[in-house]
Amino acid sequence: MNIFAIIIITAIIIETIIDVGTNYLNLRNLNQDPPKDLEGIFDSTEYTKSQEYTKTKTIMGFVSGIFLLSITLCFWFLGGFNSLDVLVRKLEFAPLATGLIYCGILFLASSLLSLPFSIYSTFVVEEKFGFNKTTVKTFTLDMIKGLLLSIILGGFLLTIILFLFGNESTSQYAWILCWIGIILFTTLLRFIAPTWIMPLFNKFTPLENGELREKIEEYAKSVDFSFGNIFVIDGSKRSSHSNAFFTGFGPTKRIALFDTLLQQNTNDEILAILGHEIAHQKCKHILITTIIGFLTSGIIFFLLSFLINQKGLYDAFYMDYSSIYTGIIFFSFLYTPIELVTSVFGQYLSRKHEYEADKWACINGQDGNQLISALKKLSSHNLSNLTPHPLYVFFNYTHPPLYERIKAIKSLTINKTE
Repeated sequence: MNIFAIIIITAIIIETIIDVGTNYLNLRNLNQDPPKDLEGIFDSTEYTKSQEYTKTKTIMGFVSGIFLLSITLCFWFLGGFNSLDVLVRKLEFAPLATGLIYCGILFLASSLLSLPFSIYSTFVVEEKFGFNKTTVKTFTLDMIKGLLLSIILGGFLLTIILFLFGNESTSQYAWILCWIGIILFTTLLRFIAPTWIMPLFNKFTPLENGELREKIEEYAKSVDFSFGNIFVIDGSKRSSHSNAFFTGFGPTKRIALFDTLLQQNTNDEILAILGHEIAHQKCKHILITTIIGFLTSGIIFFLLSFLINQKGLYDAFYMDYSSIYTGIIFFSFLYTPIELVTSVFGQYLSRKHEYEADKWACINGQDGNQLISALKKLSSHNLSNLTPHPLYVFFNYTHPPLYERIKAIKSLTINKTE
C-alpha cells in the first residue's frame, strides 16, 4: 500500500468516524425537550413523529453509506478498476471513446447500486411519514430523465476534459482550458436551466393575478429587485415538502413557489420567505458562492493536472496501465480529504449567509414575526429536528438550527422597536 492509498484510506476512515460520531450525538440529542421558543410547533404526537423521522432518515443514510462504501472498497482491493479497464481496452476503440465507456459503466453501476435506497426512501420512508406523493410512473420518468441529462451533460464535459488532457498540443494548459470551460458551461446552464431543464421535471404555472402577486411585485419594486415572472411549481405531485427559491440569471430569473407552500402559509408569511430569498441576491450571496465555486474548480483542475501523471496513483489501484480517464476517477478519491475541509467551510458560509438574509429582510420591510411564523410552519410540515447537536450542525447544516435563527430574528425585532 503506497502513500496515495494510505492518504485515501485515512481520509475515508476520518470521514466515517466524523459521520458516525456526529450522527450518534444528533440522535442522542433527540431525547431533549424542544427550546421554549419552539414549543407549540408540534403537539406531543407530532413531536414524537418528527423524532422518529430523524432517526429513520439517519439509520437509512448510515446503512446506504456503509453499503456503497463497502462495495467501492471491495471493487478497489479486488482489482475491479483494473479488470474493467482491461476489458474495455479489448474493444480497441480510440482512447477518448474508451474513456467515455469506462466512466459510463462506473456511473451506471453506481446509479443502479443507489437505486434500491432511492426507491426505499421514496416509497417506504417518505410514505410512512406522509410526505410521498410520487407515483411509480413519475418516479420512473424522473429517474430516466435524470439519467439521460447526466449522460448528455456529464458526457459532454467529460469528453472535453479527456480531449484536452489527452491531446499533446493542449495537455500542458489543459487545466486552465478546462477551468475556463467549466465557468462558461456553468454560466450557460444558469440561462437554459429555468426554461429548458427544470420544466422537464416540474410544471411551472404563472402565479395568477391577485393579492399575493400584487404584494410580491410591490415589495420587489420597493427594494429595487427585478425578475422575469412568478411561477407556481407542482411540487405536490412528488412530495408534501414545501419550498421557495429563485432560479435563472439575468432575463431568465424567476421566482418559484411550491404549490404546497401556497397551501400551508399565509400571503404575509410567503412574502417574508421571498424577502429572505431576495436578500440572498441583494447581499451578493449568490455571486460570492459562484466565485468560490469557480475558484474551487480551478484548484481542482490544477491538482488534477499534477496528480494525473503520478504513477503511484495508478499503483494504488493495482492498474496495469495509466490513462487520463482512470486518473480522473482515482483523483476523485484522493480529493476526499480536501473536500472534507472545503465542505465544512461551505456549510459555515451558508449558515452565515442565512443569518444575513434574515437580517436584511427584517431591515428592509419584512415583519420578523411573519418570518418566524413561516419558518415554524416549514419546520412543522417538514418534521424538522428541533434539537440538533451543535457538532452535527457544524458538519452538516447549510441553515442555522431553527432555535438559533428565531433568536437572531427576535433580537433584530427588539432592536428595531427600540
